[in-house]
Amino acid sequence: MSWDFTEDAAFTALFDAFKESGEASAMEFLAHGEGAFHFQELSQNAAGEGVDLSDSTDLQAFQQSVIDSLEEL
Repeated sequence: MSWDFTEDAAFTALFDAFKESGEASAMEFLAHGEGAFHFQELSQNAAGEGVDLSDSTDLQAFQQSVIDSLEEL
């Protein structure tokens, strides 16, 4: 993937919300409420940048990259 999603405003909002939530698991955070909302926004931005997430394998890989980034930062 050539698009650096960590520089996207939706990822920044997602990261900030994750930190503020106190949730230990990024996967759990993305599965509910605010986390799901920000992930959906980030996915839409990815599509706008030409990233094809229509295949479930690609979407899962993208989601795992987001989870890894949230937990690393």
